[in-house]
Amino acid sequence: MQLTGFARNDAAGVSIEVQGTRHIVDEFLATLTREAPALARIETISSRVVAPQDSAGFEIRESDSAGNADVFISPDVATCGDCLRELFDPADCRYGYPFINCTNCGPRLTIVTGAPYDRASTTMASFSMCDACRAEYGNPFDRRFHAQPIACALCGPQLRLLGEHGELLEADDPLRDFASAVLSGQIGALKGLGGFHLVCDATNEHAVQRLRSRKHREEKPFAAMFRDAATAAAHCHITAVEEDLLRSRAAPIVLLARKERSGVANAVAPGNPHLGVMLPYTPIHHLLVEAVTHVPLVMTSGNRSDEPIARENDEAVERLRGIANVFLVHDRPIHVRCDDSVTRIVAGQELPIRRSRGYAPHAIKVPFNAPAPILAVGGQLKGTFALARQNHVFLSHHLGDLDHHQAYLAFENDIALYRQLFKFDPACIAHDLHPDYASTHYAQATRLPLIAAQHHHAHMASCMAENCLTEQVIGVTFDGLGYGTDGAVWGGEFLIGDYAGFERVAHLRYVGMPGGDQATREPWRMARAHLRDADTECAEFDCRIADTERRVIEQMLVRSSARSFLTCRTRVTSERSRVVFIPLWLL
Repeated sequence: MQLTGFARNDAAGVSIEVQGTRHIVDEFLATLTREAPALARIETISSRVVAPQDSAGFEIRESDSAGNADVFISPDVATCGDCLRELFDPADCRYGYPFINCTNCGPRLTIVTGAPYDRASTTMASFSMCDACRAEYGNPFDRRFHAQPIACALCGPQLRLLGEHGELLEADDPLRDFASAVLSGQIGALKGLGGFHLVCDATNEHAVQRLRSRKHREEKPFAAMFRDAATAAAHCHITAVEEDLLRSRAAPIVLLARKERSGVANAVAPGNPHLGVMLPYTPIHHLLVEAVTHVPLVMTSGNRSDEPIARENDEAVERLRGIANVFLVHDRPIHVRCDDSVTRIVAGQELPIRRSRGYAPHAIKVPFNAPAPILAVGGQLKGTFALARQNHVFLSHHLGDLDHHQAYLAFENDIALYRQLFKFDPACIAHDLHPDYASTHYAQATRLPLIAAQHHHAHMASCMAENCLTEQVIGVTFDGLGYGTDGAVWGGEFLIGDYAGFERVAHLRYVGMPGGDQATREPWRMARAHLRDADTECAEFDCRIADTERRVIEQMLVRSSARSFLTCRTRVTSERSRVVFIPLWLL
């Protein structure tokens, strides 16, 4: 448009100053929204007229990190179509390069170390751009203009192949040798975008069972990666909406109905009518699925059962020794570990199960303004935290169960990182009402003003915010464990209320929790407790439980019923209590 001026990142967003005729400047403002870059999310645009300046051209100025923060950090984005074409084009200079990316795709959250989002504030800072990459980076007409992770085989990260004890293996093509090991029935550990995956042939029943045994994961389903949606359709029923979700920039794991004659090993998801399916979302994954000749691959978190995902090379070798036979690693550091997101389509709508890579830390708009900057630290299991500022909530990625020390350390570190990235200084902390949660202890140690939120009310408020509701609602929450305002463990609640408070108008009768927290991990224990409370039996249920286990649970229930308030056999099914809960998003 032949406008002069400048553009610059700053802590409040993007500042642009343009100079020209009023008509052209107005057209620029309209075009800015209409033709925004593929990954841009423009929240608001405000403009004002300033005095003309002497300027001869337009420039991109260095970022300014000073000032008030209203920063938005992008999630990691799956490899775009343009980069894929280059990846498999023998004539392209980045042919076969496993870290190809551009402005429209590639790592974001997992490599960022500070704000604003510039190369110096990412884990790519230690890789100096070659002349060719620097020319692309500085060219406004190039697809890689200011692509912070830009790299090529001459100046960027490289792959290495390690043995089961971390020794370097000689390999002309580490990725192809890794693929050969997997096809031979071995278990591999692959350093991906936000951490390590454990990988094996998803059609090899013995390999999958061996992975289950080594990982100590008896029945919980594994995810499987397919070359493309058409390949996945040979094993699963896929609707058009589900295919769009699989192929989206977030590239999550999508739960799909499994076909009866699927060639995927039963051990991938034993006894489960669904498969967790994902498509390749990094260049490494795309190259790997080609190298294994389109064989479906188990792609599960690189950890032992319930531990946090391994992030760096030495850590992975130490923690995954005895599970993986071979390691495919690289030298681009991962600053933020980030698991794959898990989601599904219900009644034509996406319902996330685990919101992480590809989604976090996108801001969510809520139908109220937080009265002050609030840090909400969540519960104990499936930990996340959130930052609430004005009408935006920044939800963290999935962190795992905080009863694992490494997960709790990641929880502390990532809260500190998010506070730095978003220039966020909380005025208070919201935490779960449960006094023994690690997140509660974290909140208490900050010495900031605290807001204790009842667990099930927080779920109700979250559903309200997600659906932009502001009036009173009936909240029906069947979520298991939740510390109640009466000191009892709640579970199965009918609440009436809003963001500010609630009345508990009905609930399931209190029963014992045989084994305490273990009952939250083995729900059949609670089923047995409710059957006993109802003075009924269920032969179909009991036949699925070993006699010894059933007798132990019965003894626990008998012993606890006489002494624990939590097992009071009250016939009261309606009571009222109120707590105060100010507007926020708490998970």
